[in-house]
Amino acid sequence: MMKETLNVQGMTCGHCKMSVEGALKKLDGVTDAEVNLDAGQVDVTFDDSKVNVPAMKEAIEDQGYDIA
Repeated sequence: MMKETLNVQGMTCGHCKMSVEGALKKLDGVTDAEVNLDAGQVDVTFDDSKVNVPAMKEAIEDQGYDIA
């Protein structure tokens, strides 16, 4: 398992947190996603043989957020 912290711009509330975590957890290979609104980050635990960082970034961007 790998762990990656992504900087996400535009998250301000609980709905933002749920959107980003939900989108990431739907990806095959992502086992956990934890948003920290104050830091503007999401910590993702994933199996790098099933999913990669660009796919995770795309899932977040599809929710309307930008990756820093």
